[in-house]
Amino acid sequence: MTDLNPKTRLETHEVTNQPTARGDLDLWADDHVLRHYAHLFGADEVDLAIYGKCLGRENMREAGRLANRFTPELRVFDRSGRRVDEVTFHPAYHQLMQAGLEAGYAARPWEDRPGGHATHAGMVMMQNQVEPGVACPMTMSYAVIPALDANPEIRDTWRPRLMSRHYDPSVRPANQKTGATIGMAMTEKQGGSDVRANTTEATRDGDAYRLRGHKWFCSAPMCDAFLTLAQTKGGLTCFVVPRWTPDGRRNGIHIMRLKDKLGNRANASSEIEYHDAYAQRLGEEGKGVKTILQMVHHTRLDTAMAPAGLMRAALSEALWWVNGRAAFQRRLIDQPLMQSVLADMVLEYEGTVALGLRVAQAFDGPEAADRAFARIGVAIAKFTSNKRCVNFIYEAMEVLGGVGYVEESPMPLLYREAPLNSIWEGAGNVIALDIQRSLARESLAGEVLMAELAAARGCDSRLDAAMDDFSARWPHGAPESEARWFAARAGTLLKAGLLVRHAPEAIADAFIATRIEGQRGDVMGAIALGDPRAIVARVNDSAAA
Repeated sequence: MTDLNPKTRLETHEVTNQPTARGDLDLWADDHVLRHYAHLFGADEVDLAIYGKCLGRENMREAGRLANRFTPELRVFDRSGRRVDEVTFHPAYHQLMQAGLEAGYAARPWEDRPGGHATHAGMVMMQNQVEPGVACPMTMSYAVIPALDANPEIRDTWRPRLMSRHYDPSVRPANQKTGATIGMAMTEKQGGSDVRANTTEATRDGDAYRLRGHKWFCSAPMCDAFLTLAQTKGGLTCFVVPRWTPDGRRNGIHIMRLKDKLGNRANASSEIEYHDAYAQRLGEEGKGVKTILQMVHHTRLDTAMAPAGLMRAALSEALWWVNGRAAFQRRLIDQPLMQSVLADMVLEYEGTVALGLRVAQAFDGPEAADRAFARIGVAIAKFTSNKRCVNFIYEAMEVLGGVGYVEESPMPLLYREAPLNSIWEGAGNVIALDIQRSLARESLAGEVLMAELAAARGCDSRLDAAMDDFSARWPHGAPESEARWFAARAGTLLKAGLLVRHAPEAIADAFIATRIEGQRGDVMGAIALGDPRAIVARVNDSAAA
């Protein structure tokens, strides 16, 4: 209510032309695009509805902001000088972790119910709208489970703890906790993505091993154990390194420092050293890369879905702003040029969601063709969607103008986060070359890729022509120098094929016109769609809430 008392009212401070406060949101019910493709590709809509309603509440979104503002702190020693190597977090971090793990973020794909990976993918997408950093330890705890099959004894010990749906942040041995998380420590300074250059050494100690070496990146150092790589006499080998030894002592895992990262601030990425750390071998000696890639393959699904969440959060914020803000005597949402920008963003967003959830469906599939498409599809989705994400977030920030550049807005968090999923679990060149290796090594990879593209043949002559050009240029994959071009074009064609089969006609037609035929300029919003309002309406009716 406006204060009319002239003695108390600030003449220069009447607030007008600002959107009303957002309050509680529902990340599931408010998102027609997510609901559409989650249903189409077999996700559990009940689980997603519960999680989306929980995460959308104002207090949970505030928890995401607090977890980023009050970042993790490293505590190397206790007050008596004993080495403890612990990381402390703001309560908001624990609040978000508890919500995710109890909802089944890590456990749901491995429970004996259909649609687990598609459901997980939807959870990843919604979590990234609120706070991406806590997704890291939950993602790794989900992704490690198939890798543990390399050692049934280790699997039977850790799987029930990871599947418990309990979040237990207490600092004590895992066998005394109600639930556990597992992280990863793979990268070293001298090698980076070339993990075969790792120098960490593993020395046999009875049935176990002792590890010595430095890891340049250890994700989520307060996890209860880590998958890691070290050199043995038989070559590079995968190990499980618990935080506590079997006799109840703190393991020789020393946290050297926390990384001062551009974004992902709630997540305590670190450098660690192994000082004769107790470890159990996972898989055969010399087969470490093959073993740990089981985990990496599944974490890549999350890096393919995360940009959809970041895009959705940014688009939702932009729509809230343009619905509640006027300039030059018109609401922003009613201005044709703004509609062009928003429509272009909607096309990018819908394509990203469609491809990510289609790939997640392949993870759920039982057939060899499903597994083959999951392997090559997740790499293509990760590459193409993340490459589009950074500019998408920037454009959404610009829609808000100066207020989008202020930390009270969620836009700076989203912008800092946008490059990350393209970097970890294989940066752009690594992923593009992985796609070509898959095509060269496994004939089924090329077959399932072409079959997925062929499923859309006959729906649109423009798309058919583009597929013909793609096949003619790269009948058996691309040379190394063109690997990025191949990955980007394959991703665009896959998205177009999904949209022409499953999206509203206005969405599919505009995507093909702008992304396939090239009827657009060099920047987002440089398009000519006649009436973009039908495209914006796909997402706009819920954004004004």
